[in-house]
Amino acid sequence: MNTFSLQTRLYSGHGSLAVLKRFTNKHIWIICDGFLARSPLLDTLRNALPADNRISVFSEITPDPTIHTVVQGIAQMQALRPQVVIGFGGGSAMDAAKAIVWFSQQSGINIETCVAIPTTSGTGSEVTSACVISDPDKGIKYPMFNNALYPDMAILDPELVVSVPPQITANTGMDVLTHALEAWVSPHASDFTDALAEKAAKLVFQYLPTAVEKGDCVATRGKMHNASTLAGMAFSQAGLGLNHAIAHQLGGQFHLPHGLANALLLTTVIRFNAAVPRAGKRYARLAKACGFCPAEANDVTAINALIQQIERLKQSCALPSLAVALKEGRSDFSARIPAMVQAALADVTLRTNPRPASAGEIRELLEELL
Repeated sequence: MNTFSLQTRLYSGHGSLAVLKRFTNKHIWIICDGFLARSPLLDTLRNALPADNRISVFSEITPDPTIHTVVQGIAQMQALRPQVVIGFGGGSAMDAAKAIVWFSQQSGINIETCVAIPTTSGTGSEVTSACVISDPDKGIKYPMFNNALYPDMAILDPELVVSVPPQITANTGMDVLTHALEAWVSPHASDFTDALAEKAAKLVFQYLPTAVEKGDCVATRGKMHNASTLAGMAFSQAGLGLNHAIAHQLGGQFHLPHGLANALLLTTVIRFNAAVPRAGKRYARLAKACGFCPAEANDVTAINALIQQIERLKQSCALPSLAVALKEGRSDFSARIPAMVQAALADVTLRTNPRPASAGEIRELLEELL
């Protein structure tokens, strides 16, 4: 039996921040990173909130939020006791906000509303029951899944993403595509998640190059924002897979941007998974749905067409190779493979990969990357 539930109310499109006018006479706690706290975007958010609210800001969030940061946030939440918490920023800020709220609830601190407002189009964290917290001492990222992690509200205002730099736009956009593809071939995929994943993938292929090249195009940014949320809905229900299980280790060990790590693995993982007939047929079906090959093409031809289009997309987004992205870390890569293999095997996202992966196979995939 499959289940499908949407627990987050969505507000999208130009001017959707106006929905915040509903909050009056509240203590509102905004969780963001230090850069965003100093940017005009925070002023935009503040100005969208009625003046009778008390606003506090926690701006200690860093990329790949750490256990220490979450503990810090929980302590502040205990002291402040806000009624509304807003996770404002990229996936790191939203993940941290969700984790802080969730763990605080375990100790009896409840809030009225948790709001997620993304300022990048990538993680889909605004509509997922997932968050990722890292332990820098061990070089491990811990993905967590729990229905209590769903935000109550998500606001998708494309005006908030027009200033995102091209490289971050490219990285986060490839994260969206990875979410869609992994949800598409997951053993837990359903007609409902298929519809979301297929639409998200089509939007990425169509709009990501323009979003990278012409970031000030609000209409294009809106399409990528929607794609991110659609893919987030899909994987929150269907799960992820091997791509993320390994990408988490590349991020934990070498601090590679998450979307870039996913992009570098994507075609390698597709080839690996396609050896399983069900996954191969589904990749082929998606390639045909996207118009990458004739409807009568056989599965091998269709899968190759999908891989070709992904490589073209990466090229158009000017994504670097792993060797370039690793920089000085390249010399340590081989030595860290055993630790990455073990951590990938323990990663919860591996459970919904369409093909089981052994330690030896994961090692081979990592070695193939270089």
